[in-house]
Amino acid sequence: MTKVQLKGVRKDFGSFTAISQIDLDIESGELVALLGPSGCGKTTTLRMIAGLEVPTYGHILFDDDDVSEVPVQDRNVGMVFQRYALFPHMTVEKNVMFGLKVRGTPSGEIKQRLEDILDVVQLEQFRHRFPAQLSGGQMQRVAIARTLITNPSVLMMDEPLANLDTKLRGEMRRFIRELQQRLGITTIFVTHDQVEAMELADRVAVIFDGVLAQYDTPEALYQRPNSVEIADFMGANNIFDAQVSNGVAKTAFGDLQLDTDTKPVRDGTGRVLLRGEAIDLLLGEGEASQNVITGKVTAREFFGATVNYTVDCKGETIIVNEQSRRMVDVGQDVWLTIQPQRIWVIQDAA
Repeated sequence: MTKVQLKGVRKDFGSFTAISQIDLDIESGELVALLGPSGCGKTTTLRMIAGLEVPTYGHILFDDDDVSEVPVQDRNVGMVFQRYALFPHMTVEKNVMFGLKVRGTPSGEIKQRLEDILDVVQLEQFRHRFPAQLSGGQMQRVAIARTLITNPSVLMMDEPLANLDTKLRGEMRRFIRELQQRLGITTIFVTHDQVEAMELADRVAVIFDGVLAQYDTPEALYQRPNSVEIADFMGANNIFDAQVSNGVAKTAFGDLQLDTDTKPVRDGTGRVLLRGEAIDLLLGEGEASQNVITGKVTAREFFGATVNYTVDCKGETIIVNEQSRRMVDVGQDVWLTIQPQRIWVIQDAA
């Protein structure tokens, strides 16, 4: 297991700056996702860690050793790409063994490692099949096995699930997470999919326009984003202007009492973030206790297990998400309530 650090890393391509500056600490055995929209610099960052690109400025360290200019073949890293790049004329086992054969590994060691890795990635029964005879998920596991058989100290994946359908992506996310935890290998995963990042990663590095915007746990990114841009990127749909005074956020639809005991806030302007699943939708005013917002249901979207309600509250639109145990009619008057500890305030600079 290897600790990876990026210190003041910048990457220029001529006059274009792909990465302005990134400082990142990835603990040994940790799975970190590099998350961001297309073109933000996450793949460039991964390629610099792998040794496929050299930083213009800054340093990359593996276990405190500077590897910034060490070539990829001397870093003992493994890379799984979006395109599987399997040899179509080779069976599964020959594809998996290829890297070791190129390195001149003794045949006895190759055979033992092959048996071990096929068992780990659950491909034993497919060892004599060719890539054309495999599903997308099976081909992805072959690509992972081919990388892991070389015993890399750091495993890197560049959007490896992008070519799979929705069901297979879910299955492969679980497989990759269980495999990473079983092996304890330091893993860096590039994705533009927020669900993928939150389900897989111990921590997520959100990158916007070549800058590290926030590096945190999935739960913190989702519940406590440090900017409106990150909140929006992470799927927040209830963000409202507010004036904070004495622990109360004053909004266009009413005053919201904040939890100032555990989340101190200063007086001033900002935004309040109300997660749709944290809001209780009530059909009677007497049921509500605090932070009560009156409104009317203007739309309803059914998603099977959940329902999204669009509620008009004094001209502001609030989205409420709840389990589909009931159906509230469009046009129904409702009362919304949210506990103070479920409200997050993104404050403007003082």
